[in-house]
Amino acid sequence: MSDPDLNPSSKTVGTPSPTSAPLDVLTFGRAGVDVYPLQVGVGLEDVETFGKYLGGTTANVAVAAARLGERAGIITGVGNDPFGRFVRKALRELGVDDSHVVTNHEYATPVTFCEIFPPDDFPLWFYRKPTAPDLQVTPSDIDFDAVRSTRLMWLSVTGLSEEPSRESHFAVLEARARTPFTVLDLDYRPMFWETPAAATEQIQKALPHVTVAVGNREECEVAIGETEPERAADALLAAGVELAIVKQGPKGVLAKTRTERLESPPFPIRPLNGLGAGDSFGGSLCHGLLRGWPLEKVLQYANAAGAIVASRLECSTAMPTEAEIATLIGGGDPNERLADSLAVHFDTSSRIEAGVRS
Repeated sequence: MSDPDLNPSSKTVGTPSPTSAPLDVLTFGRAGVDVYPLQVGVGLEDVETFGKYLGGTTANVAVAAARLGERAGIITGVGNDPFGRFVRKALRELGVDDSHVVTNHEYATPVTFCEIFPPDDFPLWFYRKPTAPDLQVTPSDIDFDAVRSTRLMWLSVTGLSEEPSRESHFAVLEARARTPFTVLDLDYRPMFWETPAAATEQIQKALPHVTVAVGNREECEVAIGETEPERAADALLAAGVELAIVKQGPKGVLAKTRTERLESPPFPIRPLNGLGAGDSFGGSLCHGLLRGWPLEKVLQYANAAGAIVASRLECSTAMPTEAEIATLIGGGDPNERLADSLAVHFDTSSRIEAGVRS
């Protein structure tokens, strides 16, 4: 038998799940390592220490759903390297089934660095060249029985940015056959695409195959050419989705079906790092939809979940519990137990506010 480390084209799929019960949530897309500075308000060139965390938007959504009690898994790829082993271990420790994770023996597990300038500036640097294992997942790597049986399938448009991932995403959508809930996160990242128009072309091919679409105003512009929330939601519905959710930043979230329209206001909370807020929103959205809650409650809980992660340093390990979400909705402080550790970062930020960022 050949040594997989000496065969760069070989791939290995994860160990099968110990149970055959269908998943509640199955995501497909990015997973990697987030390397976040432990000094807030300074550029990476001046950071002295970092924390290492599970990252990648679809990994974070799976973790967020698992934290709320859903049986979650992820289809993704990692490298045959220590960071790949870390991703697998972190997924399992955070309650996510890693049996659909493919180990790629040619490309390294991606790493993402960020800078943290509260309240709303968090530059990202993706180390994924020439490509990453999560974009090398082929249709033959995928368990389509799991795809068809999961109660909610969550995909990100980044997976449409290159082959063979693009073919695999459309194969998943074909297998789902618009089964509720099939969700497309309009997570547009310019660095993954040659042009915005290339992203638009693929997103518009995907939208007729999904039942829910989620994105902010800028992502809606790329997807369907609209930034005004009402028109953006209407355009998503016209493209075939049954539930359109448009994130409006400080104005909260707009959601529309063909018979219902709701706006949900944001929760005021002191922000630290907003990078995982959308993923936390997504995991809570999955939870609310699966529980059959009224749309108003779904959005309220998702908004609260997003706000809580925005008030914490990391993403995956910051995902809130249902009790923490209820605490914020009830007017309490979900970070009371974290007060001392968060104060260190906020104190650092306040000390450098007078500095000039180049």
